[in-house]
Order: sequence, then structure tokens, then C-alpha cells
Amino acid sequence: MTQSLPELQIGVLGAGTVGSQVIRILSEQAEDFAARAGARMSVSSILVRDLGAERDEAIDRDLLTTDPDEAILGKDIVVELIGGIEPARTLVLSALDKGISVVTGNKALLAAHGPELYSAAAASGADLYYEAAVAGAVPVVYGLRESLAGDRITKVVGIVNGTTNFILDAMATRGLGYAEALAQAQELGFAEADPSADVEGLDAAAKCAILASLAFHTRVGIDDVDVEGITRITPADMSEAAYFNRAIKLLAIAERRIGEDGVEGVAMRVHPALVPVDSPLASVDGAFNAIVVEGEYAGRLMFYGQGAGGAPTASAVLSDLVAAAHHRVYGGHAPRESVYAHLPILDPGTTRTRYQIRMAVEDRLGVLSDVAGIFARHGVSIQSVHQRDDEVPGTCIIVATTHLAREADLKAVVKALAHSEAVREVTSAIRVEEE
Repeated sequence: MTQSLPELQIGVLGAGTVGSQVIRILSEQAEDFAARAGARMSVSSILVRDLGAERDEAIDRDLLTTDPDEAILGKDIVVELIGGIEPARTLVLSALDKGISVVTGNKALLAAHGPELYSAAAASGADLYYEAAVAGAVPVVYGLRESLAGDRITKVVGIVNGTTNFILDAMATRGLGYAEALAQAQELGFAEADPSADVEGLDAAAKCAILASLAFHTRVGIDDVDVEGITRITPADMSEAAYFNRAIKLLAIAERRIGEDGVEGVAMRVHPALVPVDSPLASVDGAFNAIVVEGEYAGRLMFYGQGAGGAPTASAVLSDLVAAAHHRVYGGHAPRESVYAHLPILDPGTTRTRYQIRMAVEDRLGVLSDVAGIFARHGVSIQSVHQRDDEVPGTCIIVATTHLAREADLKAVVKALAHSEAVREVTSAIRVEEE
């Protein structure tokens, strides 16, 4: 059936977990992929750092090279799965400048240098695909770029980092401490030896920037995202969340809203948040991802699935590879960068949100009045207050949940409470999201 089809030469940059799965699946299902793409796709070079390193048995060692030119020059499509900024940026630009289409799963590169890559692709007529850069196998990039091109997106919120979701889930369901849950995630391969990009929220921030760029047709980068990670979440926070019928999730939130100057703009943030246990995001467990998209016409849509792992991510890479190959044979291009809106980036301090603040205070008459006064002086209204005795004599625990207020004012409240003579310690301040 596919004997007369043209053959395209594929260069793969990186043969780690995802790269190995891409090569294996492409080889095992070669006939199916040829029929879908309209061309046979043959991996002819695989760029690696160490020729002698152990490899998946699917890797043909005769195809390995440490020479970037050998993996790029003369290729029809290049698949970049190295990760990080350099040398990935240089290699991707080298391919695009030569008119070679690129499929990448590199969210850090796209968040930092997306405009440069889009411009290079447009100038040479090459395709740039990156479905695997956000949420693994979950087709949210395609959904925003193409399926929802006829809508006006107002908000994107989701769980986009499987490592942190696994850690928080383990803390909530099995009572593990943060360090213990992280160690388990590392043992199971969900977390790197250096997990800082995940647990500090930087990986989610890069994905948030990509999603915001797609949703709001505006160039944004990782530096435009207000970021807080999960390293300060404690078992006590988890117990408190359960008491209030909430779950703690690391959320990436991008929204289109009117700023304080009356001008519409884009606000982006990544942070742990309390969500109701009956919300769709609260039920996302393990290393799964979920993204909720709100459109003016389509309403709320949810994308859910495996956000990490070799095979799920390879699925997204191969989907892009089929599309790029089809365009190579029959003409056409991937959607170009759409940044016509040029919306300004709003000050994160103007974002309106809610906090749940837990504090240890002196157990004496008038302490609630002192605490309430601090909130009032900063223009923050309290929705509810729960008080209970602490294990430390002369101390009680107060949990105050606010009404919506400016982020800057809420942070000022937390700082003032920490310096108040009535408050012995602010043990946590977590945002509340009604998603």
C-alpha cells in the first residue's frame, strides 16, 4: 500500500526516555505512520552526547552521532528532545534557518525564545510544532491553536506539572511529608535528581507562558509569570485543606481581564491553591495533567490525560511528526505565531484572589480584634474565621479566609501579621481558587 510513497529523512536530537520511545514506536508502526503522513519516515541520524552510554534496545547504534551537522543537514524534519536552552536553541535555529521543519517538546526553550524560533520558521517556510511541550499527551496546544481558533479565550487554568501533582497527591492521600513525597517521586522516576524546576514552579511557569501566548494571541515569556512553588506546603496544610473540603494543587493560571487602568491585559501566575474537592481539578491525581479552558462561546472545556512519561509524550511528538511530514509532501504549513492582540502584561499585584491564612496567636482577650484590625487597615475583608486551641499552652490557632482582594494587599496583610505582637507565627498563606 505504501511502496510508492516518498521517504523522508528524520534527524532525532536526543535519545533519552522520550526520544527512545519516539524511535521505537515509529519503527514498530512504520506502515501506519506512512499511510497517515503520506510518506515513509526514516530515522537516519540520532544526536547523543555519549556514544558509549547505555541505550534502549530500539536504538540502532549505527545511527548514533555526536556531530550536530550529521543529525541536521540533509534532513526533512528534525525532532528536538534534548531539553534546556543550549545547545537546543542553536540546533533548532540551525534547522529552521535551512528550511527544515522542527518538532520539539522543549517548553523552556519556547518560553524563553519562542518569538525567535517562530520568526526563523516563518522566514524559511519551515514548520515548528510543539504539542509535547505542554501536558505531554494532552492535546491542549492543538486545541488552543486550531480547535478553538473560532472562540475568544478568557481564561486557562490547570495542573500542568505531573511531578508536583504526584507529590501533593502523596502528601494528601498518604500523609507523607514534602521531603518524603519528593524522595518517592524521584525513586519512581517522576522527579529529577535536581527537582528544582518542578517544585519551584518554573516548569509550570514555562508552560503557562506558552498557553497564554496561544490563548490570548500575545507574546509572553516565563519572566512575565508570577511564580511560587510547593516547597513550603506541609502535612498540616493538607489536613487543614481536608477539614475545609478542599485539595491543594499547583495551578497555572492565565487570564484575560481589565487592568486597574481600564485597559484589557493578560495576567499569569503559578502557585499552590486550595480548590473545592468536588471540582474537576481536585480529582486529578498522580502524575496526570488537566487544563480547563474558558471561551466566550464554547464555555468551559477540560483537557485531561497523562502529562509526563516516555510513551505519552512520544504520542504528542509523533502526532506533530505526522503533520509535519504531511505538509512536507503535500504542501501547507503549521499555524504561524498569532500575536496580533499585543495585550499588555498586567501587574501581578493587581490580581484579585483570596487567601486562607493560618496563624498561631496569643490566647487572650482581644486578639481577634487585633488581627481583624490588620486586615481592615490593608483593605482586606474577612469571609470566615475558625479558631481552635493549639498544643502549645497560651496559644490558639486562627484560620482566616478572605474575600476577593488585590494580591498586593493580601501579601501586605501576611507581612503585617508576621510582625504583629498578637501573632506568634503565620504558619501558612495559601490562595483559594473556586475552580
